[in-house]
Amino acid sequence: MEYMQAPASSQGNILCCECGTPIAPNPANMCVACLRTHVDITEGIPKQVSVHFCKQCERSKTSQRLISHDIHTSTFNYKSTFSVEIVPICKDNVVCLPPRLAQSLGNMSQICVCIRVTSAIHLIDPRTLQIAEVDGNTYWRSPFHSLCSPRQLEEFIVMDIETVRDQKQGAGAGMRSNKHVLADVWVQKTSEMNTSQQYHCHTHLGHLLNHGDLVLGFDLANSNVNDEFVNKMNPHHIPDVVLIKKRFDRNRRQRRRNWRLKEMEREREGMDTDDERQYQDFLEDLEEDEALRKNINIFRDASKIPVESDTDDDGAPRVSLVEMLEDLNISEDATGGEGADMITTA
Repeated sequence: MEYMQAPASSQGNILCCECGTPIAPNPANMCVACLRTHVDITEGIPKQVSVHFCKQCERSKTSQRLISHDIHTSTFNYKSTFSVEIVPICKDNVVCLPPRLAQSLGNMSQICVCIRVTSAIHLIDPRTLQIAEVDGNTYWRSPFHSLCSPRQLEEFIVMDIETVRDQKQGAGAGMRSNKHVLADVWVQKTSEMNTSQQYHCHTHLGHLLNHGDLVLGFDLANSNVNDEFVNKMNPHHIPDVVLIKKRFDRNRRQRRRNWRLKEMEREREGMDTDDERQYQDFLEDLEEDEALRKNINIFRDASKIPVESDTDDDGAPRVSLVEMLEDLNISEDATGGEGADMITTA
């Protein structure tokens, strides 16, 4: 007797009830693509998260949005958005401190000059040379604003100057700067040389200024300052002029600058004059502030004649040769032929 083997049964396909694509039977009678349009497997998982911080503690916000995910590896891709509020104080700004903050910093004057901005705001009192640092938490608890921008600074000429020696400090006074010298100075605007109007003030620039020097300052006496703390101050405690920085001949400084920075190629001919001015201001800040250029690579400019002196004839600060790096250039002719070195030092 012979037995015949029954043919193997094959599973039949059905058509998707949405798009008509042949598929294997399933309880939903839908293909995977159509099933995804009807069922959200991420239901219950937050797709966007906002984190808010107390205004008195932090000044940042974070927002996250779910972009994609992998259900097999439990991997989620989020798009994060950060919003940060930056302290609106810059170097060389004149500020007016709240009375309580000035008292907590060692009874400083309310009118101060910002000499540096790092992770904290570095202030100096031009009347006493007292210095203080204001960190982020302290600032947002007692915020203050700048009284002027760099474009509002005016040019003055020093008519007379006298160094102040052995000034007595008040009770509870804080640290004083050892890099500055306190001086009484009489100045006159270069735009008012045909008048007899002069201004007297204290300054922290006594180590730089001499008779006849030009200096940039902020004219508080003739400015319309809209600041809540200035308006509440005793008028006798508000200086007529706050001197910010000594002014040197910019053209002479550019001619004698024997160093340069690495930068991306750009067309200087089409550059905005304001952008070029800000770039030159940055280079001058590097020359004047040793702490600022400490973490910046400065290269010796081989096209300029080396200058051994650290200062110009007019006393303008310079970057010393010790701080400059030798620039390493690779020659275009790498064959090592006559008159061409593969590696040259500029």
